[in-house]
Amino acid sequence: MKPKVLTTLPGYTAGLFQADLFAGISVAMVALPLSIAIAIASGAEPGAGLITAIVGGFLISALGGSRVQIGGPTGAFIVVVYGVIADFGYDGLVLATLMAGLILIIAGYLRAGSLVRHIPEAVINGFTIGIAIIIATSQLRELFGLEIGALPGEFLEKLAALWDARASFNGMALAIGLATMLLIVGLRRAAPRYPGLIVAVGVTSAAVAVWVLPVDTLYSRFGALPSTLPMPGLPELGFDRVMTLLPSAMVIAFLAGVESLLSAAVADRMTGGKYRPNAEVLANGVANIGSALFGGMPATGAIARTATNVRAGGRTPVAGMIHALTILLVMLLVAPLAGYFAMPALAGLLLLTAWNMSEPHKWRGYVTGATSDKVLLLLTLVLTVLADLTVAIGVGVALGLALRLRKRHVPEADWTPPDA
Repeated sequence: MKPKVLTTLPGYTAGLFQADLFAGISVAMVALPLSIAIAIASGAEPGAGLITAIVGGFLISALGGSRVQIGGPTGAFIVVVYGVIADFGYDGLVLATLMAGLILIIAGYLRAGSLVRHIPEAVINGFTIGIAIIIATSQLRELFGLEIGALPGEFLEKLAALWDARASFNGMALAIGLATMLLIVGLRRAAPRYPGLIVAVGVTSAAVAVWVLPVDTLYSRFGALPSTLPMPGLPELGFDRVMTLLPSAMVIAFLAGVESLLSAAVADRMTGGKYRPNAEVLANGVANIGSALFGGMPATGAIARTATNVRAGGRTPVAGMIHALTILLVMLLVAPLAGYFAMPALAGLLLLTAWNMSEPHKWRGYVTGATSDKVLLLLTLVLTVLADLTVAIGVGVALGLALRLRKRHVPEADWTPPDA
C-alpha cells in the first residue's frame, strides 16, 4: 500500500522532472475544459469540476499506486452525479462523495483492490456504453442550441423534450460544435503529444467572442468562474441523510475503484510498470474525501488523461501533481478567460468523449463473442440507459458472477487505452 511517489523520488533527476513538467502541463490543458464540461453535464457548477481536478487529481497522484495515473472528474460519473444532484441537491452529492471516500479507504485497508479482476468485462463494457449514450444524449441540447429548461433525468423523456424543442434549433451552435470536434480529431492525429483539445475549444470559442455569434458561453450561462479554492468544510450530516445517500455512495465508490484500477492497468500496459491496487484504492478514498471537503465532485483515475500523460512523456507521479497545480494556477490567474468557452464547443468535446468511452473498435468483438457475454453486455447497457445505474451494476455483477462460477474460467480482459 506504499504510494508510488515514495518509490520514484529516490534517484529523481532533472531529466525526469523536465519530462514530468511537460507532461503535467500538457495533461492540464486537456483536463481544464474537460473538467468544466463534465461538471456542467453532471448538473453542477463549472467550478466544481476544476476543484475536483485540483484536489482529487493531486491526491490521487501523490498517494496512488501508479507511476502515471491522472485523477479528476470523469464521464463515468455524469449519470450518477446528475441523479444525486437532482434528488438530493449539490450538498447531497458532497456528502455522498465523502461517504464514498470512506468506503474506498475501508476497501483499501481490506485489500479489496485485487477484486476488480473478478468483475466480468461484459458488465463493465455494458454500463460504459450505456453511460456514453446518456452523455451523448445530454449534449444534444447544447450542440443544436435548443432552448429547453432543465432536461428530464429519464432517457425517453429527455428524447421527447429534445424533440419538442426542435423549433429552437440554432445552426450557428451546431457549426461551432462540429468545428470543435473536427479540430480535436485533426489536431490529435497531427500532434498526439500536444494538448490539441484546449486549442480546438479555444479557437472556436474565440470565434464566438470575436464575431459576437449568437451562441451561449460559460459566462452567459453560469457567470464568472471561481478564481480561488473555497475554504474546506463538512456537508450537513445526519443519520437519516447518511442512510438515504448510502446507495449512491456505494455506486460512486464502486465506479471510482473500478475506473481507477482499470486506468492503472492500462497505464501498466503502456509503460511496462506494475501498479499497487490497494494503494490506488486508498488514494481514491482520500481524494474523494478531500474533494468533498472543498465542495468538489467524485474523483477517480481517468483512463484517457492517464494515456495522454504517458504519450506526453510522464514518468512519475510528479507529472500528475504538476497537472493539478497547473489547473490551480490557471484558476488563480486567468479564470475569466475560461468564461469565453462556448457551450457548443464543450458539447462537441463531450460528444467525442462519449464516443471514445464506448470504444467502437471493440464492437465487432462484442458481436462475435460468446452468447452469454452478449446477453450480459446488452442487459447491463439497457438497464443503465432505461432504468438506473445502481440497478444495472447490481444485476450485471450478480448475473456475471453467476455465469463465471458456471464457466469456472474467464480469460483476463485485454484493456487498451481509448483515444481521448
